[in-house]
Amino acid sequence: MRPVLRILLPLVAALHMTAAPAAGDADLQQWMDGPQRSERNRQRDQARKPAETLAFFGLKADQTVVEIWPSVGVWWFEILAPYLRDKGRYIAALHAGAHNPAAGRAEHEVVEGLIAKAPALYGKVAIAHSPGLAETLRPESVDLLLTFSNLHNWIVDGNVEEHIREFHTVLKPGGVLGVIDHRGRSDLSQAAQLKSGYLREDEVVALIEKVGFKLVARGEMAANPRDTRDYPEGVWTLPPSLRMKEVDREKYLAIGESDKFTLKFVRIAAPR
Repeated sequence: MRPVLRILLPLVAALHMTAAPAAGDADLQQWMDGPQRSERNRQRDQARKPAETLAFFGLKADQTVVEIWPSVGVWWFEILAPYLRDKGRYIAALHAGAHNPAAGRAEHEVVEGLIAKAPALYGKVAIAHSPGLAETLRPESVDLLLTFSNLHNWIVDGNVEEHIREFHTVLKPGGVLGVIDHRGRSDLSQAAQLKSGYLREDEVVALIEKVGFKLVARGEMAANPRDTRDYPEGVWTLPPSLRMKEVDREKYLAIGESDKFTLKFVRIAAPR
């Protein structure tokens, strides 16, 4: 690591650790309450806590923000795209490559359909692709990059480091990488939990820090102590997937969504 980075690293980390979340953002609340959100998405606010989560990641209305794989649910898209429309820039990085082509096509159709249907809200949305971010976006041009429950897919596909290196390329020095994913058990290996969709938090941190990031804060907004991580269909047994259909449905609804870690990294160093 270069000498100047050795000096700056603890300073940047301390800044992010001690900074209090932004006070209530009226503009963000407007879009959280807005009619553009589906009722199904709104019902998940209690589990996902969008206001607290986005404040934790340091979201501001004038930032350039990338969301990786918004999915057909467009849960965060419905909030972020209109919020960033006037002062900032929202970039939807859609599925590309070999991972689940059918899901990728469906995501393209939903996102591009929303843009065409509601240009006043979504007409300024920029489209990129992941993998392939660096082919569309300028290096060091992004303030905040967000990925929600995607790491498992990339670890299974064997290209997780490729994705994270792309994130590093497009983020500004000091830019934030926000990661939320299903928290696995610390007493089992990562390999033993992959089929269930859960990830070891410590291994995720080590993986991302290896590629030139520094963990500066952990959040518990999406924690769920009722999650026992031992279900017939893995994490997809729980809502919103409910893969068991009507089998023990009320039991899994009572547990709620999975226990998730919320991790805030900053881009500090060149990747190794």
